[in-house]
Amino acid sequence: MIKKMAASLCLLLSLTTLAQEGTSSPYSFYGIGDIKFKGAVDTRTMGGLNVFSDSIHINLQNPAHLASLKLTAFSVGATYATTKFQTETDEGKARRTSLDYLAVGIPAGKLGFSLGLVPYSSVGYKIQDLTEGDSPVYSRYTGVGGVNKVFTGIGYQLTKKINIGADIQYNFGTIETQNLRYQTGVDLVENGTREKNESDIQGFNVDFGATYQTKVNSKHTFFGSLAYTPESTLRLNNSRNIAVVLITSGTTSVVESQDIDVADTEIKLPSKLAIGTGYGEVKKWLVGGEVTLINNSVMSNRFVDIEGATFENSVRYSLGGYYIPNYNSYSSYFKKITYRAGLRYENTGLVIQNKSITDFAATLGFGLPLSGTFSKINIGLEMGKRGTQYYNLVEENYFNISVGLSFSDKWFVKRKFD
Repeated sequence: MIKKMAASLCLLLSLTTLAQEGTSSPYSFYGIGDIKFKGAVDTRTMGGLNVFSDSIHINLQNPAHLASLKLTAFSVGATYATTKFQTETDEGKARRTSLDYLAVGIPAGKLGFSLGLVPYSSVGYKIQDLTEGDSPVYSRYTGVGGVNKVFTGIGYQLTKKINIGADIQYNFGTIETQNLRYQTGVDLVENGTREKNESDIQGFNVDFGATYQTKVNSKHTFFGSLAYTPESTLRLNNSRNIAVVLITSGTTSVVESQDIDVADTEIKLPSKLAIGTGYGEVKKWLVGGEVTLINNSVMSNRFVDIEGATFENSVRYSLGGYYIPNYNSYSSYFKKITYRAGLRYENTGLVIQNKSITDFAATLGFGLPLSGTFSKINIGLEMGKRGTQYYNLVEENYFNISVGLSFSDKWFVKRKFD
């Protein structure tokens, strides 16, 4: 299993080197960027449904599920994203490959433990604006960086029907933004000003969870889940540099620069409450739904002088499930595949020009078992739309392909023979 882990790491790390920015969305201009993490591939392809306690997959959004692990699990996932941007007058395309998560889950009787890394949010935008007049002024806005989470969690089987759990997360990262303003001069020389901002981010937050399942009859089971994240604070160590620049044939040279003292700030991570239910036959099929309430109104921009957007409380609806024709089939590999599908709709909480930015997606997934093991390759497809092309905003039509590798095996077993 160690060799499989090493091979998967090499594969996914080579994929992520294709693009260092995890997003190309202009909406990552606001707050701490575009929230990238939406769960492991197996749950993400069910519209984000997190009600099922899986014995071989690590659930990264409700720590109570850790108590259901029966095998040590190593999970890693990545996404290749293509996005088409549209406004009323223009359009463009972008592609990104990013690492989604890296985690280990270890069962220990009624307990389950996890440790991992999640790239939580990402900033990666390039925006140009033109103010027309006798002397046209161009503005170019760029940003890179994001927030990562290192976490450790524990789940406990309180009764045969109830699991509880909690995890703690350390958030860290750097966000760099730049605003370049210039006017067209003579002899292809453009002069202007450049403002650079940098925020080093750190802080802690915790998650709590509980799950419930009970037999309805000899075949069917009812599932319930509850996950709660209290509000937390991220501390931002801010710096700013102002420069007078000359731009000649696309090359920017600094004439004079000065560091500006700016106050260190804090930004709130919103509280979140997710409630879900499901119904189905274990190892056969499941359907369920989940509602997530997020107190995004506490969010703010990184610098108080950034205008044009506010945040509101948001809600996300998830509907999905899976189907396995025959998980123990010896005659057909296709009957052992887990087929997943789902729908997701959310009000993201971002409001621009009094218009709420919404996101809708349809998902499809396949859990491909590896012969002779409990391990799986999970493949996910996601097609969706965020925002609108009207009201001077941007509509994003995206298609994502996600690959998750989940290796499950027994660890820490004493050998009977040397």
